[in-house]
Amino acid sequence: MLETIKRGLIVGLKTTWTLGKVIFPVTLLVTLLQHTPVLDWVISWIAPIMGWFGLSGDAAIPLVLGNFLNLYAGIGAILTLDLTVKEVFILAVMLSFSHNLIIESTVAAKVGLKIWIIVLVRLGLAFFSAFVINLVWNGGSELAKYGFVSTNEESITGWGSILLNGIEKASLGIFQLAIIVIPLMVVIQVLKELKWLDVFSRWMTPITKALGMKENTSTTLASGLLFGLAFGAGVMIQAVKEDNVSKKDLTLAFIFLVACHAVVEDTLIFIPLGIPVLPLLLIRVITATVLTMVIAFIWKRVEHNNRKEPIYGN
Repeated sequence: MLETIKRGLIVGLKTTWTLGKVIFPVTLLVTLLQHTPVLDWVISWIAPIMGWFGLSGDAAIPLVLGNFLNLYAGIGAILTLDLTVKEVFILAVMLSFSHNLIIESTVAAKVGLKIWIIVLVRLGLAFFSAFVINLVWNGGSELAKYGFVSTNEESITGWGSILLNGIEKASLGIFQLAIIVIPLMVVIQVLKELKWLDVFSRWMTPITKALGMKENTSTTLASGLLFGLAFGAGVMIQAVKEDNVSKKDLTLAFIFLVACHAVVEDTLIFIPLGIPVLPLLLIRVITATVLTMVIAFIWKRVEHNNRKEPIYGN
C-alpha cells in the first residue's frame, strides 16, 4: 500500500508541475491585464452586440471578466449591476458554458486538443444558448434580487504591488491545484491497483457508449464532471497515458465537458444571484449530451464513409 501511495504522490506532483507551468504564467498575465486598458477595450467592443441576446450593454462587463478570469469574477460583476431576472439567467447560462477561457483552453491543449476547437465550442454554446433563451422566454422582466454576497476588493495601485498581487494569485492557484490533484491522484492510484476503477468503468459503460466513447474514457469523464477542466485535467492527462484513451474519445469527452463540468460547484455558485439553478444545470447536461452524441454520430459516419471509398490501383 505504501508503494501505491508513493506512486500516486509522484504522479500527482508531476501532474501539478505540468499544469502549474500553464496556470502560473497565464494567471499572472491575466491579473496584469486587469490593470491595463485591454479589458476595457474588449468590453467596449462587445457591448453593442449584447442586445442580440436580450442583454444591456453593461452585461458585457461580467461576460468579459468571467471569460478572462473565472466565474467568481463574473458573478461579482453581476452583483454590482441592476439587471432583470432574465438578464441574470442568460448571463448565468453563458458563463456556465464559457468561463476562464484562457486557462481551461490552455489546459485542454496540454491534453492534446486544439485550443481553437475548445474556444469555438464554448463561445458558440454561450452565444447560441443566450440567443435561444431570449427568443423563447418572454418573462423575467422584474429586477433581480441578489443574496448577501461581499464583492469588495482591495484597490491596488503601483506596478510593483500589481505584480506582487499577480504572483500571489498565481501561487495560490498552484497551491489550490496541488491540494486537489495530488490527493486525487493517490486515491485513483489506489483504486486502480484494487481494481475498483474497472468496476466503475463497467458501471459507466452504458453512459460512455451512449455518448459515442469507449468505457476507458469513464475516469476522464467523471473527473471533469466533478472537478472541472483545470483540476480534472490532472486525471485526464494520466488517463491518456495509462488507459490508452484514443484521440477521438478524448475529443468527445472534452466536448461534453466544455459544456458541462464541475457540476456541483459551477451550479451552486449561482445561488446568490437569486435565479433557479436546476434549469441551469439541466440546460448544461442536456446540451452536453446532445452535442456530444451528434458529433459522435457524424464522426462515425465520416469514418464509415472513408472506409467504403474505393481505392484505385496504379
